[in-house]
Amino acid sequence: MLTFKNTNIIFTLIALVLVGMNYFFHLSNYLYLALFIGWSAIIFYGCYNIQSNFFMKIICSANTTEKIMALTFDDGPSQFSSEILRVLKEQKVESAFFLIGNKIKGNEALLKEISNNGHIIGNHSYSHSYIFDFFPSQKIFRDLKKLDDLVYQVDNIRPHFFRPPYGVVNSNIARAIKKGNYIPIGWSIRSMDTVIRDPVRLREKIKRSFHPGAVILLHDTSKITVATLSKIIQDGRSQGYEWVRLDQLLKIAPYA
Repeated sequence: MLTFKNTNIIFTLIALVLVGMNYFFHLSNYLYLALFIGWSAIIFYGCYNIQSNFFMKIICSANTTEKIMALTFDDGPSQFSSEILRVLKEQKVESAFFLIGNKIKGNEALLKEISNNGHIIGNHSYSHSYIFDFFPSQKIFRDLKKLDDLVYQVDNIRPHFFRPPYGVVNSNIARAIKKGNYIPIGWSIRSMDTVIRDPVRLREKIKRSFHPGAVILLHDTSKITVATLSKIIQDGRSQGYEWVRLDQLLKIAPYA
């Protein structure tokens, strides 16, 4: 499997071979440029494809043939979180909410409601900064701990699950995850509910992607998610799937 470590080893060896050959054959500098571009393309793929496990193992689904799936919601709490909770309660489904720390202030009661309704709370960073993946590892670690401390103050729990903002993972984020002993969580079905505007299209996209052990990424910041959630849940059940909570799907404790 291609990883950050073996990619660097391979490209370093190729570079050394080119340097050696250049001593005898005076190779074009474009070869070095091509090598750098190739290395950069692989690194970019590893950073932005959360299922690649390029920098570290990311859990994106359960390894099972059992027809079970889990719903997860990112980027809350928001104005739509209560409506999402209402739908989940009506459908008797427990899920996971990956919260952003700087949205919790003023929404402490909503955080408690999420927890009291049987859902689990995950870490989605405190800042969710646009440049989060450019932070040094120590700053990332402090950012994650800041959310942990806030959640603990409100609900006496410390999230064990962490989902990287934007699904981006690099060497700095990987180091922070390992230092904090977090369980990194991705997804196997990305709904695109922050982009898709047609409820029918959104529902069909998710429905045709169902598979055993699926972890579905949704957002409780999207009105379209509220409008389609009941039907998505019913679609799964009509295909014989059971909706289980993320920690039950993965068989991993959700809190440290």
